[in-house]
Amino acid sequence: MEVADHIGVDKSAYSKIEKGTRSLTVDELQKMAQLFNLTTDQIINYDGKMPKEVIIEDKTAVEQMRLIQQLEEEDRQTIFRLIDKMLTNKKFKDFFAKNAATL
Repeated sequence: MEVADHIGVDKSAYSKIEKGTRSLTVDELQKMAQLFNLTTDQIINYDGKMPKEVIIEDKTAVEQMRLIQQLEEEDRQTIFRLIDKMLTNKKFKDFFAKNAATL
């Protein structure tokens, strides 16, 4: 329903598009590409393979940073803020664990 609404077609028309019994107009194709943050070429030349889930923890630090750099700026900043918060929390925990005996 979300895709149908975004490209400006009703549910039955979108169902036909999914089944391959109705083609997309150029305008609908452009709107769909925008919705999925793809180019129209990526949609037209789709090879049928769905992207695999990315699991960052099994990657090297260099690969992790490469993957993070592929994200949009706002998403990258969110990740870096989370990392900053976690590192700050760790410093406080380490400080209090080290100095708890002297309190």
